[in-house]
Amino acid sequence: MKANTTDLLTGSPVKSIVRFALPIMASSMLQYNYNLVDNIIVGRFVGTNALAAVGNVGSINSFIIGAALGLTAGFTIPVAQSFGARNEKKMNRYAANSISLSILIGLIMVVLAHILSRPLLRLIDTPEEIIDLSASYINILYYAVPVQMSLNNFNALARAVGESKKPLYFLIVSVFVNLGLDILFVGVFKFGVVGAAWATFISQATAAVLSAVYIFKYNPILSIHIHDLLPTRVESLHQLRLGVPLSLQFTVTSIGSMVLQTAINSFGANVIAGFTAAARVEQVTNIPMSGLGVGTMTFVSQNFGAKQYDRIVKSVKKIFWLDIGVSVVCSAVLILVGPLAVRLFMKTPNAEMLYASKHYLIAISACYSLVAILFVLRNTLQGLGCTYANTVAGIGELFGRLTIALLLKPLFGFSAVCFAGPAAWLLADIPLAIIYLHKRRDFKARSQGIQFQNMTNK
Repeated sequence: MKANTTDLLTGSPVKSIVRFALPIMASSMLQYNYNLVDNIIVGRFVGTNALAAVGNVGSINSFIIGAALGLTAGFTIPVAQSFGARNEKKMNRYAANSISLSILIGLIMVVLAHILSRPLLRLIDTPEEIIDLSASYINILYYAVPVQMSLNNFNALARAVGESKKPLYFLIVSVFVNLGLDILFVGVFKFGVVGAAWATFISQATAAVLSAVYIFKYNPILSIHIHDLLPTRVESLHQLRLGVPLSLQFTVTSIGSMVLQTAINSFGANVIAGFTAAARVEQVTNIPMSGLGVGTMTFVSQNFGAKQYDRIVKSVKKIFWLDIGVSVVCSAVLILVGPLAVRLFMKTPNAEMLYASKHYLIAISACYSLVAILFVLRNTLQGLGCTYANTVAGIGELFGRLTIALLLKPLFGFSAVCFAGPAAWLLADIPLAIIYLHKRRDFKARSQGIQFQNMTNK
C-alpha cells in the first residue's frame, strides 16, 4: 500500500493533518469557485434580481444535493478504516461498492429533485420577480446530481487512502472550464442564469471524468475493476448505515436554512442580494476550518482502523485548539475585508444591500469559534463511524434556525436573522461535545487495555 501519499498513521499528527488538509482547502476553494464565479458574473452581467435568484436557491440546493453528498461521505468511511487496518481486499470492495451506490442514488435523486424544485421555491416564499429565474437555474443544476455525487465519491476515495493532491489538480482544470464557459454563456451569449448553471454542470462533469480515470487506472493503492461494480448486499447495508445519518444531517440542516431563507425573503430582493453576497464571502473564510475538519476525519478513520486510539485522542485535542486559532484569524478577515469583498457581487450596490451584508458579517465574525468547534467534533465522530451524531447535531442546528426565524425575527427583524448561524452552531456543538467526551473515555480505556496486553505478551 505504499505510494506518494500523506502518512497519517505515523509521525507528527498535526503536521500530517495540516499537510493533508492544505490540498483539501485548495480543492474546497475551487469547488466554491463554481458558485462564486456564478454569483459575480450573474450579479454584474445580469443584475440584482438574477443575483437574488441564484442566492435564493442555496438552501434548496443544499436540501437536495447536500443530502446526496452526505451519503457519499458515509460510503467512504469504511474505505479509510480498512486502509488503516491494512485490509486491501475489504478496502477495494467498499471502494467499488461506493461508486455503484453513488451513481444509482444520484439517478434517483435527479427525478425527485425536479419534482420538488418549484414547490420548494413556493414553500420558502420566493418573490414572484425572481421565482422563474430561480427555477431555471436550479433545475439545470439538478441534472448534475449524479455527476456531483460521483465526483465527491471519487475525491473521497482518493483522500481515504491518503491522497489529497490529485483531486485538487482535477478541480483546477474544471475551474478554468467553468470560468471560460461562464464568460461565454452569460457575458457573450447572454444566456443569463441558465448559462451560469450549464457552465457549472459541464465543468463538474469534466472534473468527474478526470477523477474517474485516476481512480480506475492510475491510483497506486486502490484496485477497482469494472466487474467489481455490482453492488453487494453486506457492503451496501453497512455503507448506507453510515451514509444515511450524514444525509439526514444535511437534510435537517437544510430545512432550517429554507425556513430561514423564508424569513430573509420577506425583506425583499435587495436584502436577499446583500445577504447572499455576505454569505458567499463568509463561506470563503469557512474553508480553512472545513479543510482541517476533513483532514481530521481521514486521520481519525485511518487510525481507528489501525486501533491507535491514544493517538486519536491526543491529536484531536491539538487540532481543536489549532482550529480555534484559525477561527479568530478568519473573524478578523471578515470584519476588515468582508465589507469590501461583497461589492464584487454587486453591479449597482445600494444602501439596503450594503447594510444587510455588513450586519451579517459582523454577527458571524463575533461567534466564529463556534463553527470551528463544530467542524472538529463533527468530523472526528464521522471518522469514527459514529455518524448518528451528525444527525443529532443537525437537529440542533434546525432548532436554532427555527427559533430565530419563527420567534425572534418578528421581534428583532433582520438583526435576529444574522445570528441564526451562530445559534445553530451552538446547539449543534453541545450534543457533539457530550458524545465525543464519552467516546474519548472509551478510547482511553481501550488504549490502556492494549498497552497492558502488549506488556503481558512481552
